[in-house]
Amino acid sequence: MQDYAYPHGFAADAGERSRWYCGQLEANRVLYFPRPPFEFSDAGREFLISQRHSDSAIHKNISYRPAVNKLCGLEESPKVLDRVTGIMRKYSEQVDNFVRRFLAPYDGGFTRDYASFRPIEEEGRVLPIHKRNDLLHVDAFPSRPTHGGRILRVFTNIHSAKPRTWNVGEDFPVLAEHLAQDAGLNHFAEAGDTSRWAAIPRALGAPIPRRSAYDRFMLHFHDYLKENATYQTDSPKTRLEFPPMATWLVYTDGVPHAVLGGQHALEQTFIISRAALVAPENSPIGVLEKLCGRPLAASAHAAH
Repeated sequence: MQDYAYPHGFAADAGERSRWYCGQLEANRVLYFPRPPFEFSDAGREFLISQRHSDSAIHKNISYRPAVNKLCGLEESPKVLDRVTGIMRKYSEQVDNFVRRFLAPYDGGFTRDYASFRPIEEEGRVLPIHKRNDLLHVDAFPSRPTHGGRILRVFTNIHSAKPRTWNVGEDFPVLAEHLAQDAGLNHFAEAGDTSRWAAIPRALGAPIPRRSAYDRFMLHFHDYLKENATYQTDSPKTRLEFPPMATWLVYTDGVPHAVLGGQHALEQTFIISRAALVAPENSPIGVLEKLCGRPLAASAHAAH
């Protein structure tokens, strides 16, 4: 895990520092802040953690969609919904402003995706295997394909006393070298973009996203890793504990991760386009294309 502080004695201007931080993230480091590097009110935090939420197999999280200012996954009174929406909107905006400054090379090359609040204790949750957070996995979104863009996530542990505990696995290039071919990478590469088979139902209004070969493989790889008992038990792992009010940034498509425990976490997701990356060859799609010897998405510049 890399602390947010710049290496001691390394003189550089703000642009160089921002580029260095981007490079650290793209090399699958976790960047850590002991306190949120953006404004987040105590009143908002206290209101969120004061709510009592029951576990549900349908909604793992409460999500906020900034593009439409909509809250999903919470059934409460209109007054509570309005308050939670306002808190989530403020968090999402503050994190967005921070990322634009801190990771300046990405500004203009990313999409702000969903924010989420995770109110339920992770330890001991009973969920279907593909929805379990306590198994090592890399992220891919069924409804929001990235076409090679990277999934950057900013987390904040707002619990008053308890840390949020993760395991992280070996970096994506090592993981892919070991397991991508066994998971069927060549099959997905040869099949290519299957969106043409979805053209008719999509034309009729069915909400079928256009997925590249990369998106289809990453969705499959997410499930493959969770189902792979040998990988889960025998692969190298590092345990990380994020104390209350810690904030951390990580590319969750390139860092295999599992959430072992913790409650009351906020998160904001960004999709960073391939064109904005400082080291696109280190991205999961770059690694996978090198392994299979062919392109996995139609455009290297597509953000989502």
